[in-house]
Amino acid sequence: MNTPEPRIYIIGIGSDGLAGLTSRPRDILLAADLVFGSESTLKLLPELKAERRSFGPDWHEAVQTLTSLLGQRRMALVASGDPLFYGVARYLCDRLGKEHFEVLPHVSSMQLAFARIKETWEEAYLTNLQTHPLESVLDRIRTAETVGLFPSDKEGPAEIARTLLARGLDYFRMYVCENLGGPDERVTQGDLRDVQDMEFASLNVVILKRKAGHPDRPASATRFRRFGNPDDAFAQSRPKSGLITQAEVRCLALAEMAIQPASVVWDIGAGSGSVAIEAARLSDPGPVYAIEQDAADYHLILANAETFAARNLHAVHGVAPEVFADLPTPDAIFVGGAGHEVTRLLESAWQALRAGGRMVVNVATLESLSAVHAVLKRLAGSVGVLLVNLARGNEQLETLRFESVNPTFLLHVGKPSSPPRLP
Repeated sequence: MNTPEPRIYIIGIGSDGLAGLTSRPRDILLAADLVFGSESTLKLLPELKAERRSFGPDWHEAVQTLTSLLGQRRMALVASGDPLFYGVARYLCDRLGKEHFEVLPHVSSMQLAFARIKETWEEAYLTNLQTHPLESVLDRIRTAETVGLFPSDKEGPAEIARTLLARGLDYFRMYVCENLGGPDERVTQGDLRDVQDMEFASLNVVILKRKAGHPDRPASATRFRRFGNPDDAFAQSRPKSGLITQAEVRCLALAEMAIQPASVVWDIGAGSGSVAIEAARLSDPGPVYAIEQDAADYHLILANAETFAARNLHAVHGVAPEVFADLPTPDAIFVGGAGHEVTRLLESAWQALRAGGRMVVNVATLESLSAVHAVLKRLAGSVGVLLVNLARGNEQLETLRFESVNPTFLLHVGKPSSPPRLP
């Protein structure tokens, strides 16, 4: 680095500063004229003789400064851990162009934190509270098994614990990993109530682990939609939460069921009861019967019905089609579940359906689609089929990305109001 280069080095460091770097990033920093970083990160590098400039929260100003000095000074920017992992590198590369940067990452503090507690972060929900305040990610945390958080100055470990407790999300154990890689490294673990009054170093990472056997708490809301409520508004069992009929699919299914006030509705294989509850809000005062053979899910239906004040919903703990004989004739039926279970009871459900009624079946695999379609074709003649592909927008730092939901199939049929005439 004898002459200024037309590039900026973005270098990740740990809490041990220069000592924890390999030779190349160390040499780049020692030869730099100008080093940028947050105040806390620059304090980890007392050996540097270069001019230091701290960046605050206004990264727009930082981009302008870097652009004006590009090629004129030997510049480096330091960040903790991996600058591309919820760090500044992506933001700067997007705005100045990747060709102006070289990124030399350090081990992410998030990686170190998960290593310290000996847990995988493969399927964890990870986010940075400096860019996504806790309030905006509570619903993601609510349904997660494992969560990794980079705290902010305003929302540290104690504040996180207090907020989760206030929202009823008391089913997590918290790990606070401080000064990772440094001589004063410390890992604290405990229930949220233990952590809410503790103090921690400014450099920390928070991990939340759901306690075994604890279902999601439904999102608190004083007013629910008649249908299409968010998935996390419903308490769900673990590890089956991903099996809930997604809100958008629910809307399509309920529309095809053509539910009217005073309709009698069956939801067969109701799971946590999301379809049955929204059907009850549409059919009120007509009764809705949520049929479920799994005892844990049956109790979740009861809990969700209470949350939504669905007084016309009746949870039925039993096996279909054996329980059909004790129920009133339905105007609409929804069937969900695994393919072999669905095909086994379709004929009985069709026979029970009132003339002029509607039946909707939700399956998730091509094999189930083929089997169910064949049965419905034989029973009803004409079968409507929808392939539902969903992708939900998810903001990450300054970008909008889409997270896909598993494709699913809806099959819908109508029962003739009167028997067809014979030729």
